[in-house]
Amino acid sequence: MSEATSTHPQARRRVGVSSVLLGAVALLLVSLSFAVSVGAVPVPLGTVWSILLNKISPGLIEQTWSQGREAIVWEIRFPRAILAMMVGAGLAMVGASLQAVTRNPLADPHLLGISSGGAFGAILALLHTGLFIGLLTVPLLAFLGALGATAIVLGVSRFADAMSADRLVLAGVAVSFIIMAGANVLIFLGDPKATHVVIFWMLGGLGLAQWSQLIYPLVILVVSAAWLLARATELNAMTVGDETASTLGIPVARFRLAVFIAGALITGVMVAFSGIIGFVGLMVPHVARMLVGGDYRRVLPASAFLGAIFLLWADMTARTIMAPEDMPIGIVTGLVGGVFFVWLLSRRQA
Repeated sequence: MSEATSTHPQARRRVGVSSVLLGAVALLLVSLSFAVSVGAVPVPLGTVWSILLNKISPGLIEQTWSQGREAIVWEIRFPRAILAMMVGAGLAMVGASLQAVTRNPLADPHLLGISSGGAFGAILALLHTGLFIGLLTVPLLAFLGALGATAIVLGVSRFADAMSADRLVLAGVAVSFIIMAGANVLIFLGDPKATHVVIFWMLGGLGLAQWSQLIYPLVILVVSAAWLLARATELNAMTVGDETASTLGIPVARFRLAVFIAGALITGVMVAFSGIIGFVGLMVPHVARMLVGGDYRRVLPASAFLGAIFLLWADMTARTIMAPEDMPIGIVTGLVGGVFFVWLLSRRQA
């Protein structure tokens, strides 16, 4: 009887987590359906899935839709929706990981300057160096820029003796301003014909998504996410404190640096394909912890699902609020994220 009583809370917790996971998968599929269906040219949900099934298995369903509608669904909206899911999942997992190793609930790739570094590298490739190694040039330089920004933030924090959680974010914000000033210089010196596209891209946008390019962010996301999930136990220990993590045999400084490098890799590549999309890594992990608790074995996958869902709906809002104009998605996430940031600050103060 006592054994059954002791295992009952664990079983109930597993059922609860499974329910949240199944609900997240269902909500993600529903969100994906609406993301492809909604737009300046609305497409019925049945037609959306008929086109998808026909692409998977040609001839499975009799074609009753026009070629133009098929092109809108398959060539434009599906790649865009899949990119939104990858970017949302990646940024959310990075935010959750950074919040663990810095023990700061305000840590976020945007606030720590990592996104700005990625944008600097991408702008350098788009306007000045050219695609000297093909399509990999932009994500490579974006990753190097994000990695450089991370090194600068950590260096400034150590130099200014500001390694505390709150001051690390302040150092990140300061470095972000400096890097964005440099990015603006690159834009000013670049080709005037291309700067308009780059400026729109900097505000965040998914409109350039193509099937042929999705493999790059997908590979980076899968590999990096697998590494982070494998380190969930270490992330749990880091949330308690450096001393506790050290007593458990974790090389604290080296592990924190590895997480920062993984975060720079994910952020840099995502920025290369979507521009700067802020606050996803700040908001989503908090919501995930409210739903599944503080264990990073659950927080990381929950953050990935919720980040993907959030960015799908943000992109739908950006596409429809000023239709047929395509508003940069960074405006939507910035508005929502700013309100959430104020709420989070007031909650911490209380």
